[in-house]
Amino acid sequence: MIGADAAPFIFIVTGEPSGDAIGGGLIAALRERTEGRVRVAGIGGERMAEQGLDSLVPLADLAVAGVAEVLPRARVILRHVRETTAAIRAARPDALVTIDSSGFTWRIAHRLRRAGETLPLIHYVAPMVWAWRPGRARRIARWYDHLLTLLPFEPPYFEREGLASTCVGHPVIDSGAGAGDGARFRAAHGIAAETLVLSVLPGSRGGEVHRLIPVFGAALRLLEGTVGPFRAVVPTVANVAAAVADGVRGWPGEPIVVRGAEAKYDAFAASRAALAASGSVALELALARVPMAVAYRLSPLTEHMLDWVLKMRTYNLVNLLLERPLVPELVRYDCTPPKLAQAVATLIRDERVRAAHLAGYDAAMRSLGAGGTSPSRKAADTILEIIAARRRQGPLDRSERDG
Repeated sequence: MIGADAAPFIFIVTGEPSGDAIGGGLIAALRERTEGRVRVAGIGGERMAEQGLDSLVPLADLAVAGVAEVLPRARVILRHVRETTAAIRAARPDALVTIDSSGFTWRIAHRLRRAGETLPLIHYVAPMVWAWRPGRARRIARWYDHLLTLLPFEPPYFEREGLASTCVGHPVIDSGAGAGDGARFRAAHGIAAETLVLSVLPGSRGGEVHRLIPVFGAALRLLEGTVGPFRAVVPTVANVAAAVADGVRGWPGEPIVVRGAEAKYDAFAASRAALAASGSVALELALARVPMAVAYRLSPLTEHMLDWVLKMRTYNLVNLLLERPLVPELVRYDCTPPKLAQAVATLIRDERVRAAHLAGYDAAMRSLGAGGTSPSRKAADTILEIIAARRRQGPLDRSERDG
């Protein structure tokens, strides 16, 4: 049995850039709470690497979305599931924390439980059972010991299935997205104070970047004819940086491709509006108070399947938190260059629309706990408490866990 005062050893696994950002904040908080006395291993991207994680698998191998997109990569992903499961069993950590990426991370948890492993399994970021496939709440409850949720309305969906859940809040709150320096960004790139700047974010997965870059580029060409000249800033991440840099060549606005949180948030501070792939970046833009329109496209097969399984037609987290359609959502059949250009032009020109967005963003951030304790620290505290309780209790056998 590990000594009660031994440094905790935590295996952390994610399969996509948004989970990597959460994982980077979590590792930093774990180091802070333990005064550096924590060991980590696992799978992540550049944000987790900044915190000292040497990833077992390149994140680009895993960051795919949609049924049609996953199928060609299934053999590679399943091989990584097997290898990661074996690595966890060999390493014998105090706990496994999986972050989002259910298609990958849940398979690891399932394999560990089938093999009789009883180490604490903690999942961070609840599946959206309130939007589609509610049966996933029951599935995750069979494999995991604890769930860390981002949104305040999520725990009851899982607690009724017997899974202990803690709402820690959304890590966007302590991302620094609202603390960018627009003047620094303009100075660094030689952009005059009066020049219109737009943030354009075509996604963090290869498939979505491939589908959205041509649509976004066409929308910007139409927008230029409506609002006049501008500079486009395109924040990106390591696993799609090359594809993004190649794809934006020829876009209007002399695109500036940037990487890293500081450059992205400085770009937000310099921007009058944003066009973004639907996802967690919407909360970063809301915290930075950048009026936005969001867009998304999946493969035709995946979109057809979603018609059968989706319980709702709102995708954007800001709209979900506000329970009203504030942010334009131009997804699937509405994701066309003319509609995107019109939405962004309104955000640039109409001061009443801009004011309504900013007020709504502030309300959404308050609902996520802005101004309170850091979500990453809450998550770290919960994980460390689970490890401490297990050490006091001693290792369980499988029958004790299930019964």
